[in-house]
Amino acid sequence: MEKLELEKLQYPIGKFVAPDLYSNEYLLEKIEEIASFPERLKSEVSQLTNEQLDTPYRLGGWTIRQVIHHCADSHINCFVRIKWTLTEETPTIKYYHEDLWGELFDNVTMPIEPTIALLEGLHFRLAYLMKSLSENDLKKSFIHPEHSKEFKIEEIIGTYAWHGNHHLAHITELKKRNGW
Repeated sequence: MEKLELEKLQYPIGKFVAPDLYSNEYLLEKIEEIASFPERLKSEVSQLTNEQLDTPYRLGGWTIRQVIHHCADSHINCFVRIKWTLTEETPTIKYYHEDLWGELFDNVTMPIEPTIALLEGLHFRLAYLMKSLSENDLKKSFIHPEHSKEFKIEEIIGTYAWHGNHHLAHITELKKRNGW
């Protein structure tokens, strides 16, 4: 498989590109994407069979089932990271091995419905909290030990909106390729 083809399968909407300015309009748009993610995901996966759910979105990639559970794992971490950042002075967050989490028994075998329900509640809370943030709150940051870099909450809003859309595109592109 060509490098360009593999990259398109890995990043169907491209890699995250930070805006020059985190304007109120940009942030509100991204918060809406976060809020609507569970419903958009549910719409794409609710009619899939177990065989389809257990299909990798690319060679060597996770199955749709694993992608769905990964989104919950990742977005739970996002919620906790924001809470730490709002209540502590530039905390160093806990890194987790998302690749290993993705291979755990629950991520590989569990039905998706409980995770969709979890995402619905979690994303409601994420969007609710994000909409309440002040200009000062948006500038608060945490340190990510994997990157040895500070990330502001406003950046995280953009990143996690992209993250949901990125994984949703893995699913929609696989469905198109397979004619589902």
